[in-house]
Amino acid sequence: MLENNGVDKKQMINFGLFTLALMAFIIYFQTKQAKNQEQNPQAQKTEQTVKKPTENKIEAPKITDTAKIETIQLKNELLTVDFSTLGGQISQVQLNEYNAYSEDKNEKKPVLLFANNNAKYGFQFKDNSGKIISTQDLVFTPQVQGNKIALQAHVGAATIQFVYTLLENYNIDFHVSTNGMAQMISDNEARFVWNYKVRAMEKGRSQEEQHTEFGYAFNNYKDYDYDGRTDMKEPKEILNWIAIKQQFFTATIEAQNGFKNSFGHQDVIEEGEFLKDFNFDGGVQLSGKEMNQNFTWYFMPLDLNLLKSYQGKNFKEILPLGWSFIGGVNRVFFVPFFNWLSSYGIAAGWVIFLMTIAVKIILSPIMYRQYKLSAMMRVIRPEIEEVQKKFKDADAVKKQQETMAVYRKAGVNQFAGCLPGLLQAPLFYALFRFFPNMISLRGKGFWFVDDLTAYDDLIKLPNIPILGDHLSVFAIACTAAVLAYTLLSGNIQSQPTQPGMPNMKVMMYIFPIFFLFFLNSAASGLSWYYFVSNAINVILIFVIKFLILDEKKIHAQIQANKAKPKKEGKFQARMREMMEKAQEQQRQAENLKKQQQKRRK
Repeated sequence: MLENNGVDKKQMINFGLFTLALMAFIIYFQTKQAKNQEQNPQAQKTEQTVKKPTENKIEAPKITDTAKIETIQLKNELLTVDFSTLGGQISQVQLNEYNAYSEDKNEKKPVLLFANNNAKYGFQFKDNSGKIISTQDLVFTPQVQGNKIALQAHVGAATIQFVYTLLENYNIDFHVSTNGMAQMISDNEARFVWNYKVRAMEKGRSQEEQHTEFGYAFNNYKDYDYDGRTDMKEPKEILNWIAIKQQFFTATIEAQNGFKNSFGHQDVIEEGEFLKDFNFDGGVQLSGKEMNQNFTWYFMPLDLNLLKSYQGKNFKEILPLGWSFIGGVNRVFFVPFFNWLSSYGIAAGWVIFLMTIAVKIILSPIMYRQYKLSAMMRVIRPEIEEVQKKFKDADAVKKQQETMAVYRKAGVNQFAGCLPGLLQAPLFYALFRFFPNMISLRGKGFWFVDDLTAYDDLIKLPNIPILGDHLSVFAIACTAAVLAYTLLSGNIQSQPTQPGMPNMKVMMYIFPIFFLFFLNSAASGLSWYYFVSNAINVILIFVIKFLILDEKKIHAQIQANKAKPKKEGKFQARMREMMEKAQEQQRQAENLKKQQQKRRK
């Protein structure tokens, strides 16, 4: 065991000498600092009372040993921005017109993109000895005038200057210049490094995490890519801007000459204040080993009209409304239609209700054909069952050929039933992207729902795997509507189950249950839309099935179709040819097998 023998005399003497030296050091620098303050009383102030800067470069006094870390604030109607002299960085960004989610409804929690050291960035230069000079480690001297702040630091005989200009919108111009670095550094390239822990702002953590990702433009702003799960690597493309976005907000930096040989990494943070930890590293080309370039910071809400207002930047792609046709449906139809209805002052929930009705009206001719096809298949079902009994001992190909012959004679194209599903699938995905990303829906309540872009949690539960700690009422209502639609729909009864195939009737009932797990943590606006949509489907089934369609007339039409000469469609002809070919191959295989058996005997 170790014993405590007390403090010996030598330790006490050393401690005393160290204390005296420290006191002398402090007194000396306090005296020196007081003299400096007398000579320049405004050197340490953060108020905007310094001399007027030039266009891109402001002369600032050299940094001294007495320089201390300060915070300077600039503000416009949209942004409140704090700058730190440590690293010359933006240390805090608040979006003035928005509030973050809080469990306390009376609390107005600010939207802070940068705050409390969650974001650090700067430039790295490699000196002649191979060491890294990082601007994050330097303490800058500030000068402020109006909406502009100049920060200057010295590295040996070289100077580095950052000039920030807060404009009247969501932009902060950022000019970087160096003088004398050419004598110190070995490469004609600097690296821009950015570490950013994205703070959770919304109610649904899993949904917000899903929409938190890298985004970047390249090829002179024409192309866009994103990465939400893996490492981001672009060794060949020159990135015009790099964005780290979350569900409704983005922090984006644009480079005048672009970032080259860029790569990034992201880690999910499972719980707590932050969602993900992002790291980005991109190359900045120097001219004669000196930097004189413009950058721009954008701290924006993801509002489509705002993003489109930055012409030529391709910022609209940051809003994840879907790729290609899906995104087009949202941008051309759903977003303008939603905004148009909202302009009349209609509550957001009822706007979604009216959108649902509009979509149903547009799709009504297709739905009518679907229901009519279902009724026709129900009428010929006895004939299908008779064919299957007659050819129950035949091979599957033969049985299928005879079944298709019945459909063809009756004038029924069983593949036409796939068309409504194919048309509705893009709409489903478009709305899946629309509801959780519409900032105009953010914070909008409807009945018992606080926010239509997040789940409703009226029913609280202990934490259950997959399901979570709540039950969404709208998700339950949607599931019930889908089950009712499945029960009443004739589609699941239109054809008997083929041998060796899964029981489609059972599958159709299981699907809505899985849908509940999916919708339980999704945007309540999406659940509300699909509840209304399926409730309308149930009503339409009653109207079409019992008031519009007459099965006796349909049966008569089928009999008339049988009497007509049949013109085989291209798709049906191909299907028949494929089956005949498969049947011929099966015959050849059987004959070959028989011949081999005879030879063995």
